[in-house]
Order: sequence, then structure tokens, then C-alpha cells
Amino acid sequence: MLEIKDSVAVITGGSGGIGLALANYWVSKGGKVVLADIAEEALANAKKQLGGEVETMVCDVTREEDCGALADKAIEAFGKINLVAPFAGIIMDGLMLATDRETGKVKNKMALEKFQKVVDINLTGVFLTVRECAERMVNNGCKGLVCLISSTGSLGTAGQINYASTKAAMSVMPKVITAEFFRRGLSGNIRCAAVAPGYVGTPMVKNMNQKALDKILNDVPIGRLIEPEEVVSLVAEIYRNEALAGDTYFIHGGLRLGSRG
Repeated sequence: MLEIKDSVAVITGGSGGIGLALANYWVSKGGKVVLADIAEEALANAKKQLGGEVETMVCDVTREEDCGALADKAIEAFGKINLVAPFAGIIMDGLMLATDRETGKVKNKMALEKFQKVVDINLTGVFLTVRECAERMVNNGCKGLVCLISSTGSLGTAGQINYASTKAAMSVMPKVITAEFFRRGLSGNIRCAAVAPGYVGTPMVKNMNQKALDKILNDVPIGRLIEPEEVVSLVAEIYRNEALAGDTYFIHGGLRLGSRG
């Protein structure tokens, strides 16, 4: 079992949501955090809120040099990396093809830019963050976990062909990375897994239209949103329990995805 105390977590998308909740938990357990985000002001506010041993960096995860600098910062500041949590991500929903109700003809389609931007941040950004941090972990003899964040959207949600595609990729990455590390004799030190939340009670979700939120909750057997702290609890357990590796762990309150089942 791994201990969080004195361990070092690198978290992207760390100025809010699940990323910030994870940073708060890590510091509360005596861990150290390198927090990264594209939003400078929000990042500064997060650092003030956290206290503890926290380093921050403004980081565009789509840029190789930024991801490399982030990994270097963790080693320079704390000498090791034990948890990699590439949680930076965006949602830009829209139908691939939208048809006119009267004519049945296509009146709109998802722009390439809208598809590509989500892929760049949610997929390429994760790849670069993991690659750079894992390289430093290997070269510095670090032990720990690469924890990706997938989503129930990976199972296929209409209007999210961009987002769902990236989250489906997150679901298979733990198997691929674990297999590669196994081949090189690294899997005893560095594990990879993913968590896949359902609808999480971030401020953005809680403040959405109440009728739309009620419709969402109608398909959640526990009758409420998942709290960010509950997702963090799962991440922490995967970190501690070294038998958990190479898989994706869903946390969604029994979500039925459109079926009362």
C-alpha cells in the first residue's frame, strides 16, 4: 500500500472541479502538489485556498514544451513524482449533423475546429502530460500511479462525438500503458488506471437549468449527482492499493444511460 504523506501529485486542470478537489485532499493528507492550469488567476486563487506544499504553473497541455516544463518543475521542487493526474479537459457539445425539422435536410454540422479543440486538450494534452511525467518518473526511480479521467460519456452519448471519443480513448489507455510498462519491467513501480465519473456536482452542473438537471437525475438510481470528493476518494484508493492497475473504474451512482433497466 502506498502512502499519500510526502508523496508528490502533478495535477492539470487543477484550478477547479475534480482537479482542485484532488489537490485539496492530497494536501490534507500531507502530500505535495504541483498544480497546473491555463487560467492564471484561478490558479493563483487555488494556491491561496490550498495552503500546504503547493507549486503552481500556468500550462497549456497541448504544448510539448509546457508539459515538459511542468514535469521538470515537480522534480526540481520536490525531487519526485508519485501521482500524475492529467485532469485538464473541455466539453464543446454539438451534433455531428443537425437537420432541419421541416425539410429533413442538413442545416448545420460540427465544425472541424470544434472537434479538433476537444481532441487537442482532452487527448493530445493527456498524452503529452503523461509522457513527460512518466519519463521523469522512470529516470528518477519514482513509484506511483498515472490516473487518467474518463467518463460515462465514453459509452457513447449523442451530441458528444468529440468529447466521447476522447474519453473512450482514456478508457483504453491504462491497458496500453500497463502493457508497455510490463514489457520493460516498469509496471511494479508505475501503474496506470482511469476513473470514469458520471454526472459530477461541479458548480457548472449544479447551476444548470433545473428541468435539465432533473432529467439527468431521473436516470441516476442514487438520485443525486456524484460529488467531486467522491471521485477523489476513488482516485486515492487506486493510488494506495497497488493491486489496482490497467483498468477503468466507473463511479456514476448506477447511471442507466437512458434506460430505467
